[in-house]
Amino acid sequence: MEEPVAIPAFGWTPYAEIINGRFAMIGFAALLILELFTHQDFFTWLGLR
Repeated sequence: MEEPVAIPAFGWTPYAEIINGRFAMIGFAALLILELFTHQDFFTWLGLR
C-alpha cells in the first residue's frame, strides 16, 4: 500500500503543519548555531538584555 501524498492547500492541513514544523526545527537549529558562534544568548543578541 502506498502512503497518501500530501497536497499543498490553505488552512489547517496536515501538509501545512508538517511544513511549519520543519521550518520551526530549522529556525531552532539556526538559533543554536548563532549562540554557539557569538557566545551570546538570543536576548542579548537582540539587544533586550
